[in-house]
Amino acid sequence: MKLTTFLDQYDPRVLTRPYIIAEAGVNHEGSMELAKRLIDEAAEGGAHAIKFQTYKAETIASKDSPYYWDITKEPTQSQFELFKKYDSFWKNEYETLARYCETAGIEFMSTPFDVESAHFLNDMMSVFKISSSDITNLPFIDIMCGFGKPIILSTGASYLWEVQQAVETIEKHGNKLCLMHCVLNYPTQDPNAHLGMIKSLIRHFPDHVPGYSDHTLPKDMEVMKMATLLGAAVIEKHFSHDKTLPGNDHYHAMDKEDMKHFNAIMDRTFELLGSFNLTALPGEEKARQNARRSLVANKEIPAGKKIEAADLTWKRPAKGISPRHYTEVLGKTAARDINEDEILQWNDLQ
Repeated sequence: MKLTTFLDQYDPRVLTRPYIIAEAGVNHEGSMELAKRLIDEAAEGGAHAIKFQTYKAETIASKDSPYYWDITKEPTQSQFELFKKYDSFWKNEYETLARYCETAGIEFMSTPFDVESAHFLNDMMSVFKISSSDITNLPFIDIMCGFGKPIILSTGASYLWEVQQAVETIEKHGNKLCLMHCVLNYPTQDPNAHLGMIKSLIRHFPDHVPGYSDHTLPKDMEVMKMATLLGAAVIEKHFSHDKTLPGNDHYHAMDKEDMKHFNAIMDRTFELLGSFNLTALPGEEKARQNARRSLVANKEIPAGKKIEAADLTWKRPAKGISPRHYTEVLGKTAARDINEDEILQWNDLQ
């Protein structure tokens, strides 16, 4: 399913199984072969979409741009230097990957980080992702909204008023919007996940689709499961073919086995959740008949006697008049002799 279809079908009144985006970023490290492997493994793991990142170091960061990640995992201490390592893919490479995604049966996405890439990616994607780092970049948001496509906006490291400004900018254009709770720590430690903020997004922005961009370590998938149960309809998680690789986004990413595990958890979770409409189930019919009660003669009731409260009690099973008709039965006349402990039927009364 395409994300555009998913967003069109989203119903805020019903908890939904999440749309999963495997965030490959630049974990291809400039290798087309590896990028295609990431696409295949994301599809095999059950992701709905795979997302890359499109940038050039010269247009995303100045030479003086300090790190904000765990340098014990990624030792590069300059954003410019890190981006320069992985910025070799451009229009032709992403056109190739977009076509490959079609054959793999997975939706292609890539986050643009400059105007040029936004324009050429527009021909390849049905939605635009705006990084948390660009939430205050209102002129760039305007440009991406101008393509008229749904927007996914991450809200990491933002105050509420900053999110409100970005949302108001998007709303002026009328784009459909998914707001992603996100914490800009790489990795995000579990106590710092603050999944409750998903509820804040739902409360403050009820007209938009809630989501979650996860940077926690992929241990048991409980974080993403809890995010889903809190209402996140779109889940984005960094994705790698090898979590043991040093640097960049490998160390806090999930792999295809993690993705399969999460989907198995979702199978079990939504099996347990079942229906969201309150109704008796077919499998409960025997209990409805035998565990509920009927009005029963508390003593012998001779024919012609007017039924009084002392004449009645209620017992299982529900084979006769339901106790909900108690007041209707009072004052009626017995049509025949009724034995003590006999379940009352409507034809016993007149």
